[in-house]
Amino acid sequence: MSGITARNKKAFAQSLATPHHFQESTAAANVKILATDFDIPQLQRKRRIWVYLPLDYEQGKKRYPVLYMQDGQNLFDAKTSFAGEWRVDETLNNLAKTQNRSCIVIGIDNGGEKRMGEYAPWDHPRFGKGEGVAYTKFMVETLKPYVDKNFRTLKGPESTAVIGSSMGGLIAFYAALEYPDVFGRTGVFSPSFWHSEAAFEFAKTKGPKAKKLKIYMFTGALEGKAEMVAPMERMAKVLKEAGFTKRRFYTALPKDGNHSEAFWAREFEGAYTWLF
Repeated sequence: MSGITARNKKAFAQSLATPHHFQESTAAANVKILATDFDIPQLQRKRRIWVYLPLDYEQGKKRYPVLYMQDGQNLFDAKTSFAGEWRVDETLNNLAKTQNRSCIVIGIDNGGEKRMGEYAPWDHPRFGKGEGVAYTKFMVETLKPYVDKNFRTLKGPESTAVIGSSMGGLIAFYAALEYPDVFGRTGVFSPSFWHSEAAFEFAKTKGPKAKKLKIYMFTGALEGKAEMVAPMERMAKVLKEAGFTKRRFYTALPKDGNHSEAFWAREFEGAYTWLF
């Protein structure tokens, strides 16, 4: 997809609920299903949760940073992906071997037809009620405490990131600015700032208070000037005015980037290494 227009926003969102079918799993051996029915009490729903553990996790008592990532279906396994996987496991396994970089990844499946609502912190006149505030509370109040209790994590914000793309990028952005004492790092891939004007006022208010937050944000130049590129550029201006310097804020507009899992997969390594 080369661009997101008002006409195809909902169609693209719905396409994310229609998985491709691959006969064989492509997930690495160190990727597991943490639960198929993890409770989301804030929304009275259940969800599949994935966990990626570092290659050396079982070899010692080391503690690791944690990435909380949206659209878990697409992160590790082509068999469960909707439009191709990000190859997060292969990328991180390679970085562990070549750069001695390791982390834990928690992948949260999206809610299918409820995806847009769950990833929206604000209501939308066409797309309906935003449930992102409750969803973010799930990550902060339910999921992270569980992960910290059951895995050897580094618990502080400087070791905790929230990452997502498209609407997932919007909710990652919201979560980090709303809870900078929990998420000290965020990867905001092709964020859907078109969704709500409130996002900009939110950033103006919250940005100056998030004094240690690091943000890695990008959109592809082929995603649509009015719908995707211009809103990101506007948000970048807001963040800079809120005090985010180059040391804490990276933004880019790759010329060949489109709204696709392949693009986000390609950019994941750069985001991870910059954030940590």
